[in-house]
Amino acid sequence: MDKEDIEAQKNKNNTLHGVTLENIITTLQDVYGWDKLALRLNVNCFKKDQSIKSCLNFFRKTPWAREKLEKIYIQYVNNRK
Repeated sequence: MDKEDIEAQKNKNNTLHGVTLENIITTLQDVYGWDKLALRLNVNCFKKDQSIKSCLNFFRKTPWAREKLEKIYIQYVNNRK
């Protein structure tokens, strides 16, 4: 197995591979809505300034919150299976 095959295998098992931050936010907003997202993750972009743009700005600058958002997304994807 060469380096590319190993990397491809890792990506195959990575739920987040190829999914943009915007896609994650949009999907979760469609599924849960802003209010339920705010209950799951207490951040102002879900409570007050409810827009994809404000969320993108916040999560790009705030690694701890992005990790939590990604966990919520992974739980959602895994529950769909």
